[in-house]
Amino acid sequence: MMKLLTWITLAAAALAGPAAAQDYPTRPVRIINPFPAGGSSDILARLIAQGLSERLGQQFVVENRAGAAGNLGTDAVAKAAPDGYTLGVSTSGPLANNKLLYKAMPYDPEKAFAPIMLIGEIPLVIAANPQVPARTLKEFVELARAQPGKQSVGHPGNGTIGHLALELVKSVTRTDMLGVAYKGDIPAMTELLGGSIQATSAPVSAFIANIQAGKLNALALTSKSRFPGLPNVPTAQEQGFDIEATVWSAMVAPAGTPRAVIERLNQEANRIIASPEGRARLAQFGAIAIGGPPERLASQIAGDTAKWRRVIEAAKISIE
Repeated sequence: MMKLLTWITLAAAALAGPAAAQDYPTRPVRIINPFPAGGSSDILARLIAQGLSERLGQQFVVENRAGAAGNLGTDAVAKAAPDGYTLGVSTSGPLANNKLLYKAMPYDPEKAFAPIMLIGEIPLVIAANPQVPARTLKEFVELARAQPGKQSVGHPGNGTIGHLALELVKSVTRTDMLGVAYKGDIPAMTELLGGSIQATSAPVSAFIANIQAGKLNALALTSKSRFPGLPNVPTAQEQGFDIEATVWSAMVAPAGTPRAVIERLNQEANRIIASPEGRARLAQFGAIAIGGPPERLASQIAGDTAKWRRVIEAAKISIE
């Protein structure tokens, strides 16, 4: 009799997951975005939320919890109940890089989350003032080698992906460039347009218009392949430098969220970014749709953590 009861219990548990996923969601779901409203991360979160609301018949509501470079809101996702009713849309900073930069992190991104999907990525651009006598990254590297420490390169701030990418460029090319930290992409671009610095290393989004207008020269993109918005700009890899750096957005759930729920969210989110509207919205911010299974995101987090650990330790970068 006991064996029969045990078998019935196990059978019921096995059937509960798929049944629960089929019914999910039965009430509103919140999506925490760890950055201020109006930014690219927030708009991507709202794109996903709107699509899921339409497809799954329940309201997906975006909640902004900004602070600590994205760690505050991302930690709220990590500590939420793993029932599928609290999700997160975050970026490569809180999900990979910040772990290596901050001395005290409230969560471990490789253990605290159940990956759902990579949404998209934005490549970085190395851009120069037109007065700089270099039209490619290769030529800029030659200038830096001829005048060590004289070529100033701005970035959006200490520990940002633009800063990390600059340190990677310096390491790979074995050059001495002067890094200049700003409080965001726009201040760095303003100084570059004015000629106060020679170049910048930052996500391409804010720079596209000025590059297209000829006000800035794009020396290289740091993506694996050319960026559709700037098809004539070669990648760093095309110029012989093993440099790849992007800022990516992803959707996650608390660790322990049922696999069947994760798979359903993954399936629907993939359909959203594959739609013409989804791709168009991503393109507005210089982002390229990625998608794929949850394992692709897990691999991205692990790969970025290993890559940037080497760069951060070599450059001795830290944030209090």
